[in-house]
Amino acid sequence: MKWLSISCAWLKQGIVLTLTLFVTGFVTGAFATDTIRYLPVKEPKDKYPFELVQFVLSKLDKSYDYTAVEFEQMSVNRQISELNSGQISFVNFATNEDIESQLRPIRIPILKGLLGHRIFIIRNGDQHRFANINSLTELKQLSAGQGRFWSDTNVLKSAGLTTVDPVKYFSLFHMLEGGRFDYFPRAVHEPFSEIASRPELNLAVEPKLMLVYPLPMYIFVSKNNEQLAQDIEQGFEMAIADGSFDQWFFAHPLIQDVLDKVKIAERTVLRINNPHLPAATPLHRKELWLDTETL
Repeated sequence: MKWLSISCAWLKQGIVLTLTLFVTGFVTGAFATDTIRYLPVKEPKDKYPFELVQFVLSKLDKSYDYTAVEFEQMSVNRQISELNSGQISFVNFATNEDIESQLRPIRIPILKGLLGHRIFIIRNGDQHRFANINSLTELKQLSAGQGRFWSDTNVLKSAGLTTVDPVKYFSLFHMLEGGRFDYFPRAVHEPFSEIASRPELNLAVEPKLMLVYPLPMYIFVSKNNEQLAQDIEQGFEMAIADGSFDQWFFAHPLIQDVLDKVKIAERTVLRINNPHLPAATPLHRKELWLDTETL
C-alpha cells in the first residue's frame, strides 16, 4: 500500500497548490490596479476632462494608475484610431452619430451643456460690427470659422450661418486675424486662454452675444473596453446622485473663471437647433444640463 500513501501525498500537495494559486489569483485580482493612459495637454482649459475622469473613478472601490502618453497634436480621426488600438484609454469629443458609431460614449455631458454656449473670438477693433446684432438674421450677414470635422460645424451650417471650415485648428486664429472670416465661435470656457496664449495676434473676445445650441461633450472609450466605460459611468452616476458632481463642477477653477468672465446673464442669446444630435442624447435628464437662466 506504499504507492497509495505516495499518491495521497501528491494529491494533497496538488490540492494545496491549486488552492494557493486560486487564493493568490483572487487576492491579486481584488487589489489589481488598472492603468489609464491619457493624452497630456498644454492649455489649462484642456485639463478638465482628465481631472473629471480622475474624480468620478475615485468614487469606486478600485485603484487606477494614470500614465501620460506623449503624442504630437492629433486630429479627431487619429485620436479615434489610437483609442481603438489601446494606446490611449479615453478621449473627449462633442458627440455626433459618426463618433458614436465608432466609439463607446458615456452619455453624460461633462460640461453640463456649456459646450453649446458659444461666444466669439473676433479681431480686436471689430466690436462695432457686432454691437447692433440682436437676431440670427443679422448674424448671418457675417461669416464664422470652424474646424472642418468638428461636430458643431454642421450645426452652424444647418442654421444657415456662413461657415469657413479649414482642417487645422491652429490655422483658424491666423485666418481670423487675416480677415478670412469674421468671428470664431468658441465654447464659453475656451477663448480667454486661447487668446492669452497667442499674444502676437490682434484678437479679442466679443462681449455682447452668445450663440446657444444643444451640444454635449462626452467621454468616449473603445468599444473593446466596456469595463472602463461601465466604471466611468457608475462613478459619474454616483457623483450625480450624491450631489458631489455639482459641487466639483462649480468649484472647478475653469468653471468659476468662465462664469466670472463671460457674464452670461448680460449677453444677448441667439438660439439655434441641432438637428445632428444622436437620438440617445439624454435631453430629458434635466439634472445633467446647466440652466444658465438661474445663474
